[in-house]
Amino acid sequence: MNVAKSGYRVFSANSSAACTELAKKITDLCKMTFSSLYIETRVDVKESVRGQTIFIIQTIPRDVNTAIMELLIMAYALKTSCAKNIIGVIPYFPYSKQCKMRKRGSIVCKLLASMLAKAGLTHIITMDLHQKEIQGFFSFPVDNLRASPFLIQYIQEEIPDYRNAIIVAKSPAAAKRAQSYAERLRLGLAVIHGEAQCAESDMADGRHSPPCVRNTTGHTGLELPIMMAKEKPPITVVGDVGGRIAIIVDDIIDDVGDFVAAAEILKERGAYKIYIMATHGLLSADAPRLIEESAIDVVVVTNTVPHEVQKLQCPKIKTVDVSMILAEAIRRIHNGESMAYLFRNITVDD
Repeated sequence: MNVAKSGYRVFSANSSAACTELAKKITDLCKMTFSSLYIETRVDVKESVRGQTIFIIQTIPRDVNTAIMELLIMAYALKTSCAKNIIGVIPYFPYSKQCKMRKRGSIVCKLLASMLAKAGLTHIITMDLHQKEIQGFFSFPVDNLRASPFLIQYIQEEIPDYRNAIIVAKSPAAAKRAQSYAERLRLGLAVIHGEAQCAESDMADGRHSPPCVRNTTGHTGLELPIMMAKEKPPITVVGDVGGRIAIIVDDIIDDVGDFVAAAEILKERGAYKIYIMATHGLLSADAPRLIEESAIDVVVVTNTVPHEVQKLQCPKIKTVDVSMILAEAIRRIHNGESMAYLFRNITVDD
């Protein structure tokens, strides 16, 4: 096991080959080497980490729960070996969409934050949390880095005639993020609004089923105002996309149904090329096939989540490397330098 001259170590989890590759890129930029802890039936830290700062790099593959368990075991093994600080580098934080109470559901993101703290983590470096309020779930510092500078750089360097583009929010909820991109690129903004597939929060869970009929002779209850059902207007595009390059921006692209529907609407409104820009490319289920058969021209995601198989299935998927900002965050945290430099020119809504 190799030790950096400055006295800190970088460990890579073994959840996927992409995790090891990302760790190698980060450590090359930090001019050091990394080590691995192989998780099978037991974990042994073969050399002393007493009093040292340890960084654990863990990307989240399709087998999410195995990766989480691996991270917890690694953190606890280092904690019991008397490491001074254990910092998790988790570019995509799992279960981040489950950060709100949805009817009878649970806030899984809060549970995961508590588990990481209990296992021994003292700090987390992540990127583009689904909701920034998630940072409040943790009892230790969280650095929520942004991928937007890398995606904006891709737009400027890889999209010909990007000055003729328009930034599109696929729903009103994504308008603030889209506005942040549009202002920095000096481009126009369009918002898709109207009827779409049912959101996860609107799915029936039995709450609206009729109550059991009971024969009661006592109080019959109070008459509450009638709850009016939501009714979305016909789908419309607020903004002119005719003859323009449409760039849809979001933080996560997983189930691509909404993106495919948005691309079809934009094509109908006259957009001649459609790009999707997202930080985390989960691309689960039949996403590669749906993208390949859709009106979408290019999907650009970062390497926060392994997606090599999806790229082989769909050549439209492109990857932007964000290892540079992760390496710089590691260096600054270890040296006690300010992290403000990594957030320059980035708005709160980004």
